[in-house]
Amino acid sequence: MKINWGTGIVIGFVLFIGFIMFMVVAMMTNNKFNHDLVTPDYYQDELMYQDEIDAETNAQSLSENISIRNNKDGITVTFPKELDYSTITGTVSFYRPSNKKLDFDLPIELSSYKLLIPDKNLLEGRWDIKVDWTYEGVHYLYKDKTTY
Repeated sequence: MKINWGTGIVIGFVLFIGFIMFMVVAMMTNNKFNHDLVTPDYYQDELMYQDEIDAETNAQSLSENISIRNNKDGITVTFPKELDYSTITGTVSFYRPSNKKLDFDLPIELSSYKLLIPDKNLLEGRWDIKVDWTYEGVHYLYKDKTTY
């Protein structure tokens, strides 16, 4: 049987559509490709977003804000020197966009103006850092991105 150019085009389209359908099914059913929201409580977190905006505004109103620096021992978070570091409480959250299993939170326990996150807790790559802290009843929030 001879195959003319019209039959060849139809066969080509059918093969292409079959390939695309196979890829879609393979990607949707494979557990390796996890399609989660950024946070499990995304919609509830969205309702609290105004509190975050207010806390970021409070942090920006300080004469000196938090600074985050990479060094050979890890990442150093430096708090403003105008504040009494012993009364600062809160958490430092590390979010890894490429793998949520690497995310972790650390409580803020200061013995000086600097908080060191040790190298053993960090892998090379991009980290989103969120410092959520309270000083004298005022809520502050600082967000930054860094590549370690």
